[in-house]
Amino acid sequence: MGRFIALSGIVVSVAIVSAGCWGRGPSRVVAPEINPSAAAAAAMDQYDTNKDGKIQGPELDAAPGLKAALSRINPGGNSVDASQIAARIQKWKDSRVGRTSVACTITRKGRPLAGAKVTLVPEKFLGQNLPVCTGVTDESGSCSVSAPTSGPTDPPGVPPGIYLVQITKDGDNIPERYNTKTTLGIEVALDAEGMEAGYRFDLNY
Repeated sequence: MGRFIALSGIVVSVAIVSAGCWGRGPSRVVAPEINPSAAAAAAMDQYDTNKDGKIQGPELDAAPGLKAALSRINPGGNSVDASQIAARIQKWKDSRVGRTSVACTITRKGRPLAGAKVTLVPEKFLGQNLPVCTGVTDESGSCSVSAPTSGPTDPPGVPPGIYLVQITKDGDNIPERYNTKTTLGIEVALDAEGMEAGYRFDLNY
């Protein structure tokens, strides 16, 4: 099953792959296992530095993936807590989506940045099962990001999760705030903010 979205004049296929809707046998894709309560507890250990039971303010600024997902984790709020994080992860699991296509557009001061490598690094609190996903932008600054694939029956895409975004380019000294000390993050989920239109990052350097 799938749908198509327009991104900067390019039609991008969004393939939703789950245990319930992708073919048969070895072509079925199941999302990597994440324990909601354990992941939520790990998130609090990692980011709730004052131990008040909430990730907010400077703590949330230090967690760009969670900050990007705030509108879905705690609609209308300015903080997240363990129960809200666990509930959001459970919603990913309930969707039974194994992978979904992720489209990104990278610009520098408004102009397309071709040849940039986009790397999605799963938040550490989600555990060890989520893969690192990558893509390289074309002349329009656009790319599809995917987990590694092992053959023609292994469809591309990114598992549901919260990711740090790292942007690099050979021969281009992109500042560390966009890569090794990134301030960029996204949530990947069917209803995540940004999924329909594609994720856009304008680098200012």
